[in-house]
Amino acid sequence: MKITIHIPTQTLALFDDSGMLLRSYSVSTGAQGVGEESGSLCTPRGKHVIRAKIGAGQPENTVFVKRRPTGEIYTPELGEQHPKRDWILTRVLWLCGQEPGYNRWGSCDTMRRYIYIHGTPDATPMGTPGSHGCVRMRNADLLELFELVPAGTAVDILA
Repeated sequence: MKITIHIPTQTLALFDDSGMLLRSYSVSTGAQGVGEESGSLCTPRGKHVIRAKIGAGQPENTVFVKRRPTGEIYTPELGEQHPKRDWILTRVLWLCGQEPGYNRWGSCDTMRRYIYIHGTPDATPMGTPGSHGCVRMRNADLLELFELVPAGTAVDILA
């Protein structure tokens, strides 16, 4: 399996080992564009892998902070109580860069930047950049993807 995230079209595509397209999803990447530097709030480009799959068995809309469930379940009312919170919901696919000096190690390390593919509130627009650097997905789409891909799956982020 392989995932390709295409920044210009704000899509994530899942391919099988023969290169056949299995699924395509609308996503939302970094509002600040693309870039690899820590603190940039940009989505990193290049070759990555899914380092860890986090949240198996948790209910849809589980709220995560620092990759741990908080015990909260997101609702629009909770969102109104915390309007500035960057919601990480449902599941987390933690990405690790594979290109030393570009997206791995030093100030450009995707994993140390805590870049994920994660769920977001259903009202969050997809198909347009809006995240703090992560790749946001609809919760139902993320649940499907989470079940289809193992840790170690290759992820190419293309600008």
